Amino acid sequence: MAITRIGNPAIANIREPNFRNIVINGDMSIAQRGTSQASITSGGYYTVDRFKTSIDNLGTWTQSQSTDVPSGQGFAKSLKMDCTTADASPAAGDSIFLDTKFEGQNVQYLKKGTSSAESLTCSFWVKTNKTGTYTVELYDQDNNRSISKSYTVSSANTWEKKTVTFAGDTTGAFDNDNAKSLNVFFWLGGGTNFTSGTLQTSWGTITNANRAVGQVNLADSTSNEWYITGIQLEAGSVASDFEFLPHDVNLTRCQRYYQIIADRTSTGERMAIICGAAIATGTGAGVVYAALQFPTPMRASATMLSTTVTNGYRLLGDTQPTFNVLSASPITNRGARLSNGGTLSANATSGKAYVLECELNGSNLIFSSEL
Repeated sequence: MAITRIGNPAIANIREPNFRNIVINGDMSIAQRGTSQASITSGGYYTVDRFKTSIDNLGTWTQSQSTDVPSGQGFAKSLKMDCTTADASPAAGDSIFLDTKFEGQNVQYLKKGTSSAESLTCSFWVKTNKTGTYTVELYDQDNNRSISKSYTVSSANTWEKKTVTFAGDTTGAFDNDNAKSLNVFFWLGGGTNFTSGTLQTSWGTITNANRAVGQVNLADSTSNEWYITGIQLEAGSVASDFEFLPHDVNLTRCQRYYQIIADRTSTGERMAIICGAAIATGTGAGVVYAALQFPTPMRASATMLSTTVTNGYRLLGDTQPTFNVLSASPITNRGARLSNGGTLSANATSGKAYVLECELNGSNLIFSSEL
């Protein structure tokens, strides 16, 4: 039976590659840490996964995962920066930018450091009341090299799509490992240490004065706010349509770097830590161990980010004692051995089985392997 091909035969066999977007969570849909954080004056991860706020003495901010998005583009969430304490006269070393990082092993196909180095195109949607010039910078962590490009916000309080293209860099290969190799910085303001030179629009050794020349100061008024979504970074000199991934796939990719096993954030149901093999057996007076397997393997051996809450954890079993601190040692990228650290004295019965539980509001079990 003959097969009739419908459509343009020249493009019928072309398939867009999966995961062409190097950016993880570029649609701002995953926010494991929460949807809003006020009084930001220092660097850290606050709301949307994979996007770190880097700030050095330039204003006070509220960051949130917003539902304000460009109409008809398929986005449901954006990241919003809202200036709450202004700084109209930054000191020379002051700065603020949004930062997302990538492992070296994930960018080997860019062929950086060779004569075949790929160009990179960054596209995104942005909205702000403050028009003017903004800066996007790529930074090669392995070789201390950077390149910056500017974009202009033309219309206040209007979603605009921006595209900037960076030439390939024939100098300095990325390390082929799970450490950070490439950063993308979205600048929001900087002092003269970062703005007094000539914008470095070609790859070269990083020179601070050339990184964000012409950049507006979003921190100069408490009326200022800035939204971004749909960030895509891809090989080549042309921006393609944003690559939407299923929610579960996006979440799993984020959990490689930050993972919540249990988080008692309300007075509702208690959170039992039953993931994987989290069934504990008392091996001696007061010491209970539990083997925990992460739902998603993490980038590297993780760090436990656990909050100390008075009697915040409980053991369910032969007895039901509560305790303050949950320990984890050893921790790998695949799991951890949990322990109450012997804080129960003789309250746990040797040889009995227990289930660990977050008992009180504020107790949690969170692991991080951020770049």
